[in-house]
Formats: sequence, C-alpha cells, structure tokens
Amino acid sequence: MSKLVSFFIILMLILSNQVNVYAAKKPTVEIKSEAAVLVDSETGAILYNKNGNERLYPASLTKIATAIYAIEHGNIDDVVTVSARAVKEEGTRVYLVEGERVPLEKLIQGMLINSGNDAAVAIAEHIDGSVEQFVDNINKYLAENVGVSDTHVTNPNGLFNENHYTTALDLALITNYAKKNPVFSEIFGTIELGWSSESWETKLLTHHRLLKGEIPVDGITGGKTGFVNESKHTLATTAENENVKLTAIVLKADSSKVSYNDTVKLIEYGFSSFKHRIIKQNERFTVHKKEYYPKNDILITEHINTSDENITEQGILEIVNNGQVSQSIQLEVKEPKQIKVKKEKLLSSEQSSINIFYGIIVFALAGLLIGVRKRLMKKQ
Repeated sequence: MSKLVSFFIILMLILSNQVNVYAAKKPTVEIKSEAAVLVDSETGAILYNKNGNERLYPASLTKIATAIYAIEHGNIDDVVTVSARAVKEEGTRVYLVEGERVPLEKLIQGMLINSGNDAAVAIAEHIDGSVEQFVDNINKYLAENVGVSDTHVTNPNGLFNENHYTTALDLALITNYAKKNPVFSEIFGTIELGWSSESWETKLLTHHRLLKGEIPVDGITGGKTGFVNESKHTLATTAENENVKLTAIVLKADSSKVSYNDTVKLIEYGFSSFKHRIIKQNERFTVHKKEYYPKNDILITEHINTSDENITEQGILEIVNNGQVSQSIQLEVKEPKQIKVKKEKLLSSEQSSINIFYGIIVFALAGLLIGVRKRLMKKQ
C-alpha cells in the first residue's frame, strides 16, 4: 500500500469521526516542581497537568482534608478537651495545653492558618475518638465522598509516613470539594487571626506568602503551605477573577521560592488563557445520525483562542484545550421524532397489508363455496 493511499485512509477515518486526533500544543508554562496541576475550581476542568497522577507526600496539605472532614462530621461549636497525645505532637504547633478546652472551630483555624499539628490531633481524637479510627474513617470519606483514587493518609497533619501519600490531581479534587463549604472557605482565606489560649496570646498569621500579599498576585482567595524533608515544599492555592476560579497544586518543589514561582506562573496562565461558557440545555449535537443533548445547562472552561469540542460515539462531550481533553460531560441521547412517526406509519402499513391478505383469503373461500354449491345443484 502506497504512502499516499495510507494518508487518504487515515484522513477519511478522521473526517468520519472514527478517530479523534488532537494537535497537542505545549503550554507556555515551565514548571520546575516534580508535580503540578491547575484546575478550574467550578467545572473541574484540568487546565495544566505535570505528573498529576504521581504519588507523592503532601506534608501539611493533608490538613485541607482533615479540616473539611471535621467540619462535615462535627459541630464547630463543640468544645474539645485537649489530650496529652495532642500536646506532644511534633512539628508546628499552636501550643495547646493538656486538659485545655477549645472550640472545634478554633482548632480548625489554628490548624489551617498556623499549621498546628497539635490542633490536628485534637480534632481527630474529638471527631472519631482516636487518631487510628480517624485514619480509617477519613480514607473511606475521601474515596467515597470526594472521589479520590490515589490518596491514603496515616495521620491528620501530614507528618511523614511512607504510606501517607496523595497526588496533585487528588489534592485539587479535595481542595475544590472543601471550597464549596463556606466555613472551610472562610478559614482557608484568613490572613490573620487573634489567638488567646492558656499558654499564650498572639496573632496567627498565614504562612502562605501569596495570600498575605508578600508576593503580589491579584485574586488570591486561599492557601496552605507544607514541608517535611521527604515531601520537600508543597503548596495549595486558590484564586479567582471575573472569568474563572482556579485551584493550583504544586508538589515536591526543591525550595519555597520554586513552589511560589511555579504557582504564580500557573495562576497567571489560567487568568490570561481561560474563560467560562455555558452550553444550554436546548443545544443539540449529532454524531453518526444520533442526536445528543445536555441534561442541564453546563458550565465549561475553554481556552480563549484554541478550545475544541468533540462528541464521542458514546455521547461524551469532550472539551479540548491545548490538544488535551480537559473536561468530559456525558450527554443524553435523543431519538428523533420523525423516526417514531416512520415506525408508526410502518406498523400501520403492515397492518393494512395483513387485513388485505385476510380479505383476499375470505373472498377466495367464499368463491370456492359458491362454486361447490352450484355443482351440487346441477347434480340434483
């Protein structure tokens, strides 16, 4: 087979929608961290992905999961009695005292804003009775409620354990899920908070440099930092402008500077390159003589210059950005009305034919009987 014939066969397959080929365009974002993703917080569209499915150590980004789990499974007005185990937890703390009674909401604030490992343990023990039971329950919760597939935690705060891992894409899912809760969203975006406890009085200040404005980027709405030696630097950030809402996750950056530089690049790329559009419920898509439609109005994220749409044979609407499928929506199939009409006409026609056939038989039998009667009469 000649190369020319092969070319035309491939071309015909593409034009007939049997093969989906996208010309991948390299994003103008150069990321140094081991893994990074940029996701639309509202639509879930994946706008940038570098090693997003690689299992890595999240460090204190774990506290995003602990916070939303506690908010959904506890009462933020509950008063928590701090245990000896919580007080002895290593790493960053809010310096709780054994026996101290602290509102659950305040512990969540201390955990997210000041990254208090002691507060995280106190929360876990209050919600589930022990850290061990908390670990069992939150892993089920993250899989069943949030929909993660490559995340497993062994503690509520992110201290290193080789079995404590996640991915950048899973963390984006967790953050987007949590952001839908107004209590979480408010705490996640808090820059400073007055803190009064038995051991000290101070002002908690977020560790996230973008959120507190040390690195000027417009539109930052929330963030959490993380670091242990094994995970290196991790960073979760949310931001929004008039066009899109974004979630940026950066994992395993060699330095804090790299994690912030990568995050700024991602957010600026998202703000400058993407916008929202609504696909209306009454829009119709046809592929191979089948008609599909969205069950409801659908919000999609598209590149301002290069987005494409494709319908698969299974009726899945794919939004393609930079040559990659960033969003997939299952459409409903609609049988055209004219097909039903044709079927009804066909059935009516078939019935008429049957009636005519039976009429002919009856007429023939009647004729036969008349003939037989005439012969009998002649014999008489």
